[in-house]
This record gives sequence, structure tokens and C-alpha cells, in this order.
Amino acid sequence: MHGRPPAGPSIAISFLLVAVACSFAGLCYAELASMIPIAGSAYTYSYATLGEIFAWIIGWDLILEYVVSNVAVAVGFSGYAKAQLAAFGLNLPDKWSSPVWASGQWTGAYFNLPGFLIVFILTLLLVRGVRESAEANNVMVAIKIGAILTFLVVGGMLVHPVNWKPFAPSGFGGIVTGGAIVFFTYIGFDSVSTAAEECKAPQRDLPFGIIASLIICTVLYVGVAVVLLGMMKYTTFVSGPAAEAPVAYAMQYLGVHPVFRSIIVVGALMGMISSLLVFQYGQARIWYAMSRDGLLPKFFSAVHPKFKTPPWSTWIACFAVGIPAGLVDIGDAADLSNIGTLFAFVLVSLGVVFLRRRQPERPRAFRVPFVPWFPLISVVLCGGLMTGLTVITWIRFVVWLVIGLCIYFIFSRRHSEFAKDRISD
Repeated sequence: MHGRPPAGPSIAISFLLVAVACSFAGLCYAELASMIPIAGSAYTYSYATLGEIFAWIIGWDLILEYVVSNVAVAVGFSGYAKAQLAAFGLNLPDKWSSPVWASGQWTGAYFNLPGFLIVFILTLLLVRGVRESAEANNVMVAIKIGAILTFLVVGGMLVHPVNWKPFAPSGFGGIVTGGAIVFFTYIGFDSVSTAAEECKAPQRDLPFGIIASLIICTVLYVGVAVVLLGMMKYTTFVSGPAAEAPVAYAMQYLGVHPVFRSIIVVGALMGMISSLLVFQYGQARIWYAMSRDGLLPKFFSAVHPKFKTPPWSTWIACFAVGIPAGLVDIGDAADLSNIGTLFAFVLVSLGVVFLRRRQPERPRAFRVPFVPWFPLISVVLCGGLMTGLTVITWIRFVVWLVIGLCIYFIFSRRHSEFAKDRISD
């Protein structure tokens, strides 16, 4: 809500709307990922299809996308960790476990320490290597899915259909706004494509991973939204503890057995940790790819002699996420992540159309059907969702892009791999 039309229980339709938009964008990602199996995700695809200046814009945009989406997840982790520790009788002081700035005002807190610490700990794991990180992530994903299924069963028995009325309190406008807000939860398939160089069979595995992640996430998101907003009225979750940890709050308020509450909250925490792990990994690989092309300083692409990971990129990503996570609330971070993600999807979709025209004979392990119509549908849907974001979000995004262009013309253009060709010309 907070000045925007609330979606209410129709947030489930918002998730479906976003899934449709992402499905078209995901097909475009799958085609480009199967053609260009190189680290860097949409940045790399833009470099290959649209040229250096567009690649810089999308890379700079992706940095914003990954940083602020992880800030939002880290803040959410802090809220759930605080709720779970309180269930065990350990109450963290609000001064050190709450955002410093929330809803446009100072809260009186000093720093959100749990949000920072989880990012720091995961960075230590990422620096040690991809194999160790992947193994840990697989365990966390299994726990997360088990907890979600437990919540759907336990919470489903506490649903009161009256809480679903009115289903769409703001009509279609609320559904679009809801979709624009929750869009950042779908950027996981973007992270899949950042791992291209570390896949055994990228032409086969990347399209499958991208499309499968979309389907699974949509089913789980819709299920949780329907059950949670059937347990309690949507207006309950506007602010306070209910907004910080909605699932934990609803189960405690409705008297769910502590064992089930702990299982579900621990699963939620594992889910956030796994998301942080994947997104921090993807963010470092984007910086690595941009540095390798000369658009960022070379130390970003330096590789650890033992662990074979980019330590500078990984640690800088740690503090770029961890410090804001200790300062702001989840709403500000989510909005900026959404507009960056939607903009990236638009450029990737256009990239498919341009590459089909310029290089029609190039081998494609996966092909988007009905080109150019499917990519253009993706552009229209993603652009439409962007209109559901606030004016201040658009202003912040434009300021970010202007700063990026200044860096490009001052540094990146002079040091890129094409700089010598421009000088000789």
C-alpha cells in the first residue's frame, strides 16, 4: 500500500501476471544463453547484439538490480531471524535489528546488524568456490521447499474465505501495481544465466534451468499468497511486525503449534539465504565480465590463485549490499530492483529480434517461437509493469543511469577492448 493502490488477495493474480511477462522474457534469455554461454547474463547478451554502449547501460542497470534486490532479501531475513529468535526467548534489541530509514523517516535504530552479517558470512562461502556454494545452496533449497509445503498444509487449515473479500480492492490497477512491486522475486532465472561459463552443458542446461525455475516459482508464490491472505486480512500486513515477517506473524497470532512455526520460519530463512547466495554470486560475475571487457577496472576480474573465484568483485558486492541492508527498509530496495530488472528484460527481448535479423544462420540450441511477436509481447508486458512503479522510483533510476553514462564516457569508453580500434580510426 503506502500511497499505492493495494492488490489485496489479488496479489496472487499479480504473481501470475508477472509470470506471464517473465515467461516471454525467459524464452528470450534461454535463446541468448544457449547461443552465448559466457558469464555476465543480459550484459553479455547486450554486448553481442546491441553494442558496447548498450552493454554498459544494461550492465550498470544489472548492478543496481542485483544490489537492491539482495538488500531487500537481507532486510527480510533480518525480520524473520528476529521473529524466530524471539520464539526461543532471545529478543534482539530493536536498535541493532531494524532499518535506520523506513517509510521516508528515521526510525531511531543504529544499524540492522543481522541483515549485514548474513551477507558477510555468505561472501566468505562464495570466495571459497562455486562447488562449495552450490552444495550448500542445494541443501537450503530442499529445506525451503519442504517448509513451503508444510506452510501450505498447516496454513491451509486456518484459511477463512471471508479474508479474501474484497479479492481485488483496487481492481486491475492494484493488480498491476502489485505485479510491479513483487517483480524482483522472479529475477532468479537471470541468475541462472550468469553461471554460463561454469555449466557442463550450457546449451542444454541453461534453457531448461531458466524455464523450470519460472514454473516452479510461480506455483509456490501463488500458493503462499493465497493461503497467507486467507489466514488474515491483507490490511494486517501493512506495517510493524506483521510487515517485517508476515508468515511468522500470522502463524503466531493464529496459535499454530510452535514446532510447525519453527519449521516454516527456518525454511523461510533458508530460502532467503539461498536467494542471497545465488544473487551475490550472479552480481560478482557481472562485475567480473564487465571488468574483463575493460568497462570496469581490471581488479574486478582478478581471480584467486587457489579458489579460482573473483575475490575483489565478491567482497565489494558484499559491502555494496550489506551496508544498505543495515540502513533501509525492504520497500525502497524492492522498487529500485524491479525497475532495473524490467529494463533488463526489455533489452534482452529486443536483443533476440536484432540478432535474428543480423545473424539468422547462427546456431541456436534453443529458439524463441514466433519471433518477433513473442519478444515484442515481452517488451510490452515488462514496459506495462514499469508504469506501476512510483515517480520517485523512476527518478532514482534515471539518476542512476546518468551517473553510469558519466562513468562510461570518462573511464569505460577509454579502457574497453574496443578503445584502441576507436583511436586508430
